[in-house]
Amino acid sequence: MNRQQGGKGKTSGRHAKPFSKQGKAKAPSPNTKSPSKTSNKDEVRLNKYVANSGVCSRREADVHIATGLVAVNGKVITEMGYKVKPGDEVRYDGARINPESKAYVLLNKPKGFATTTSEGKGRTVMDLVANATNSKIKPIGRLGRNSKGLLLFTNDDAIVKKFTNSKNGVTRLFHIELSNNLKLEDLKKIQNGFKVEGKLIEVEEISYIDGASKKEVGLKIKNTGNTIIRTIFEHFNYDILSLDCVAIGHLTKKDIPRGHWKHLTTQELNTLKML
Repeated sequence: MNRQQGGKGKTSGRHAKPFSKQGKAKAPSPNTKSPSKTSNKDEVRLNKYVANSGVCSRREADVHIATGLVAVNGKVITEMGYKVKPGDEVRYDGARINPESKAYVLLNKPKGFATTTSEGKGRTVMDLVANATNSKIKPIGRLGRNSKGLLLFTNDDAIVKKFTNSKNGVTRLFHIELSNNLKLEDLKKIQNGFKVEGKLIEVEEISYIDGASKKEVGLKIKNTGNTIIRTIFEHFNYDILSLDCVAIGHLTKKDIPRGHWKHLTTQELNTLKML
């Protein structure tokens, strides 16, 4: 609701007009703009925002808004002409929507870059993908500053949820070098699952690397963080000397030099969605 003020007195009523000393209503100055008509160039009409997110057409968006299917910052909006401000959270039928173009960027991370979107953390992975897209992408999961390998960035909430689902998530394959040879008995314990502080730790697969020493192992796991990997080996008194994510699902480092990135192809994205 817009409130208009005039003179020194307070308005009373939604459409109250400013009055002169004689009690007659003043005609608004032709150069004076009504507050209700001013707008920020970064604000977007709600129906356009919904339509640009790919949910429906703008005309259909009007219907959805009128029926209470659209909420902004947790509040259902039925007002036609409502404008969305930068930073507002818009949800359609409970699911968050975003009018940005969906982007899927695969980075081959080198050592020395922190996996964070926060500023003031030194060199970060966001510096490496700064020119990849105008969409506000974020990394899925983490790789430690001294870890390397594949890291996927996106602004697609559906893909993020797929990765963060511990049971039906996407498998990542790591090449790990340990401080000592991994004992066969410890390898079997890791493969079978074990508990740390009452919490069950499970992996998809673990094996020695063919043609390498027993210090080097391949580990498949669905968890998106690298902390869990360090927890696994610290539990059995091994230090990790090197950690490299060599595959995410069907995605590999082929044709992506260290420190470079690429956009997923349509086929790669479709396969990822089916995992």
